Amino acid sequence: MQSKNPFSKKIALVGLLILLGACQTVPISGRRQMTLLPGSEMQALSQQQYQQVLQKNRVVSKTQQSQQLKTVGRRMAAAVKEYMKEEGLEDQVAGYHWDFNLIAGNQVNAFAMPGGKVAFYEGIMPICATEAGIATVMGHEIAHVIARHGNERMSQGLVQQAGGMALSAAMKEKPAQTRQLWMTAYGVASQVGGILPFSRLHESEADHMGLIFMAMAGYDPRQAPEFWKRMKKQGGQQPPEFLSTHPSHNTRIAQLQKWMEEALPYYQPSAK
Repeated sequence: MQSKNPFSKKIALVGLLILLGACQTVPISGRRQMTLLPGSEMQALSQQQYQQVLQKNRVVSKTQQSQQLKTVGRRMAAAVKEYMKEEGLEDQVAGYHWDFNLIAGNQVNAFAMPGGKVAFYEGIMPICATEAGIATVMGHEIAHVIARHGNERMSQGLVQQAGGMALSAAMKEKPAQTRQLWMTAYGVASQVGGILPFSRLHESEADHMGLIFMAMAGYDPRQAPEFWKRMKKQGGQQPPEFLSTHPSHNTRIAQLQKWMEEALPYYQPSAK
């Protein structure tokens, strides 16, 4: 018997083909992920956005903090590059040009973009306190880049948008009020059940990978939980974890301690 909704079948088939062709494996964690966008396109976009951020803000240079940031960044980038080469994954970082900048401002934050563009705000530096503290944050940010989390998040958004379009088409014969209720439910479910958990997964994965990366670069991974304890002392109310894009401070500390046994063998204090 012929399907009453061939349109939805076509969408499902195309979606399946896209998913099968776009699956890759994240280094270290081994998780399978979906990345639909070309890496070259992501790098070009991030370069443009990064330059805009630097132009709109004051970049701090020739200070002890800015030099520390660049020193840690270069050291960690070198360790990651060597790891990727040893694993036969150097093609995944081809064309990367690492850049580390300190931005003036009290924001307790840092970010990284595809292609190796990293920035810290001055507000996070006192909490980092030491080069190992900087390496904790740096490892996390570099991990986001190596794991292609930006590409994955954009790909998830595209799939979510396509899912909404498919649901709308399937519901077109239903009364307007029924369609609205289903579309609202889809939006909430895809955010809480899909996008937000994936965001927490990305953050935890970046913590895990970052812990390994900082150890590879010769920074004591045991300092990573100490950084998050200092961050926790800063206060500020966190939303319930199931509605947050980030794990709670306590969750992060517990996870880092769980991964410590894996990270410590990579740690060589004399590494340069």
